[in-house]
Amino acid sequence: MDKYNNLSDFLKNFYVPSYVLSPEAEHVVVPSGPPESPIIVFINSKSGGQLGGELLRTYRTLLNEKQVFDLEVETPDKVLQKIYLNLERLKDDGIARKIHEKLKIIVAGGDGTAGWLLGVVSDLKLSNPPPIATVPLGTGNNLPFAFGWGKKNPGTCRSSVESFLDRVSKAKEMKIDNWHILMRMKAPKNGSSEPIELPHSLHAFHRVSPSDQVNIEGYQTFRGGFWNYFSLGMDAQVSHAFHSQRKSHPERFKNQLVNQSTYLKLAGTQGWFCASLFHPSSKNIAQLAKVQICDKSSQWNDLDIPQSIRSIVCLNLPSFSGGLNPWGTPDPRKQRDRSLTSPFVDDGLIEIVGFRNAWHGLVLLAPNGHGTRLAQANRIRFEFKKGAAKHAYMRMDGEPWKQPLPLDDETVMVEISHHGHVKMLANHNCRSKSMYESSSTTRSDDDENEDYSSVARGEEVFRKFGAADTFKISNDL
Repeated sequence: MDKYNNLSDFLKNFYVPSYVLSPEAEHVVVPSGPPESPIIVFINSKSGGQLGGELLRTYRTLLNEKQVFDLEVETPDKVLQKIYLNLERLKDDGIARKIHEKLKIIVAGGDGTAGWLLGVVSDLKLSNPPPIATVPLGTGNNLPFAFGWGKKNPGTCRSSVESFLDRVSKAKEMKIDNWHILMRMKAPKNGSSEPIELPHSLHAFHRVSPSDQVNIEGYQTFRGGFWNYFSLGMDAQVSHAFHSQRKSHPERFKNQLVNQSTYLKLAGTQGWFCASLFHPSSKNIAQLAKVQICDKSSQWNDLDIPQSIRSIVCLNLPSFSGGLNPWGTPDPRKQRDRSLTSPFVDDGLIEIVGFRNAWHGLVLLAPNGHGTRLAQANRIRFEFKKGAAKHAYMRMDGEPWKQPLPLDDETVMVEISHHGHVKMLANHNCRSKSMYESSSTTRSDDDENEDYSSVARGEEVFRKFGAADTFKISNDL
């Protein structure tokens, strides 16, 4: 109580009293009434070198330390379950009821940490789920950048935190699409050993239980989700090499600029700037997999992938590899000729982009630069051809893995499907655009429900991200 009384009027706007957070806490009524912008703060104390720990101490100094959680100590699913059960218990309490209505989440970490929170909120199906603001503490920081929170690691001093809180209080809510992945492969003939080693920080991608209806006898099935992108090929291989080096020598990767420089050097040493000379055609996407896309009418069609494409990105947000936009902004004539729509983050469509080599990727640095626009789709399926290669590199929201491919008559299938929305907090200079804010696009909620109903009936298998009970935190991105 003494700490609250000593706070500035500004900080009182964000303060959540302890009795609202936990039923064990003493019930102390805040004299000035409910806060205007109550927040719960989650911080990955390992992110950003020393920045995560410093930021944790600053938030706990400025606010109620019990509303600030270290993700190295407490997982967000358990924290949010406890808080929301307590809010339900306090539904007749005026202050608790207002906090429930206005509650927001701040998450500080890399894209993996931010995705973890998004997956947990989606899984828990909270009543009036809180919107999420992201503090950039990773290397790429694509999620924070897409919603106007910047991509540089922030300051950790009092004034920097208060400035961020002020922007959170003024931020607008924006829904973004959830994208689920289902991956299925034939079980090994010599036993049930796990076919791949997924990174611990791959927040929402896990094997389903044997009793789950998604399972098919003789196959191993995994599922998960992402909010920014899924990629396959060249860029994922560079990312995998980066993560492998950082895992072996974490002391060398505590500076954001050094990390980005190392990333670029790896692209060069792996030969991706001269891909046609150093990499066989078997690494081209068209040779690795058959790709199909599905529109909102549930019609599947083959997607023609040019033979030169060595990397494919399925993009939900206009921020990739540190803030680049692979889709770009097609001119209206090209959009009309190819039946494309403007790329919105909540339209149930994912943009599919291809790249030939690293030079093609650097085109994104130029004004109006973009990759090869392949399609927009509500669902996309990759069926990997046997014998094309021993493995493929995949990446989801910045987190890569090395996926074994079939050598005999086995098959590996990866399918991405739209499934609902989650709420973000967007700053005033947000790059992401909502279809409901476009003056050229009008659409009612009834129209949206009608479009998705046929897809939703067939999408029961994509009902959960799995983030709430499978995430194991690491040093993050």
